Amino acid sequence: MIRRVAVVNIAKLFLILDQSLTMKIILSIFLFLPLCFNAQQRQNNFYYIDNKVESIPFAKADTLAKQLAALGKNDLEKVRAIFRWITEHIDYNVRIFNRNKIIPGLFYEEPDDSTSALPSLNERVAAKVLYKKIAFCDGYARLFKTLCDHAGINSVIIHGYARTNTTKRFAVNHTWNAVYLDSSWHLLDVTWASGFVSYANEYVRRYNDFYFLTPPDDFIRDHYPEDPQWTLMSDPPLYREFNQSPFRHAGFIKAGINSFFPAKGIIDVAVGDTILVELKARRELRNFYVSESPVFDTTQVTITPSNINNEKFFFKYNITQATGDWLYVFCNDELAMRYKLNIKKNLTADDRTGFLKQ
Repeated sequence: MIRRVAVVNIAKLFLILDQSLTMKIILSIFLFLPLCFNAQQRQNNFYYIDNKVESIPFAKADTLAKQLAALGKNDLEKVRAIFRWITEHIDYNVRIFNRNKIIPGLFYEEPDDSTSALPSLNERVAAKVLYKKIAFCDGYARLFKTLCDHAGINSVIIHGYARTNTTKRFAVNHTWNAVYLDSSWHLLDVTWASGFVSYANEYVRRYNDFYFLTPPDDFIRDHYPEDPQWTLMSDPPLYREFNQSPFRHAGFIKAGINSFFPAKGIIDVAVGDTILVELKARRELRNFYVSESPVFDTTQVTITPSNINNEKFFFKYNITQATGDWLYVFCNDELAMRYKLNIKKNLTADDRTGFLKQ
């Protein structure tokens, strides 16, 4: 009898636990559904905003900011409208690359109005950008801040160092923004999100959403602020570490690479040497190879068991007379990293770091 009661009580206990677990699952579903709905709704609102900004014409900064802010229901959506309007309407100023060309619209100056008080520098630069419809990075950043100011959104202009193909020395060479949303700061670069300059020195508008509210750990790969606090990182890398590391492209983030070798971005080598490129990633990799061409080539070597050692992927590249100045690392069909090669004739054993001697 006692045993039977115990069994019955245990059965009741499991039933209660089962009902409790069921209720928890149901509650979790109901709590999770609004999050999914809100995320989907936000994405749908972004689609609406991104399409709508294309039809909003140029106007003075205060008028334009009001029109753009009206597209959003909250500060995030207002920032999205301002950001996307700039990327869709302002071209990068390529005059510096085309000094010998006559480019219509670049040489007109906005008439001065001596009867009014002198506006702030941001307002003056923003007015000129809206007048000429072109800008350098400083103009993009000041226009973004000016529009945010008129929309009642807290933002700042950040000066710092950006790593580009043409950068030859470590110095302040770029400007971007941070914006305050949901009780925290977020990074964005409206210039780099807008497009790029082609090898023919022509501006190509091509939106890149990567630079809209980019996570600090990703943003730091090619942006280093003058004031390290604007890395928004608790333990930011030192200037020297940032400057000497290999250049990391979008494929680096997508592949989830968390360690790599060589650690330095500039490698001293000689003809006949073999460079060992080694990395470890959080995600599965395919078509991992190293090339001196920045263009993905499906005929290159793909990952095989011989390319894997203790969960690290490696690739050996031979230096020949035809090897150029750069080595490009591809993961999952995308450019992930880039190394600079200093090919020398006479290297000592101590100089041969970051690669294997053939």
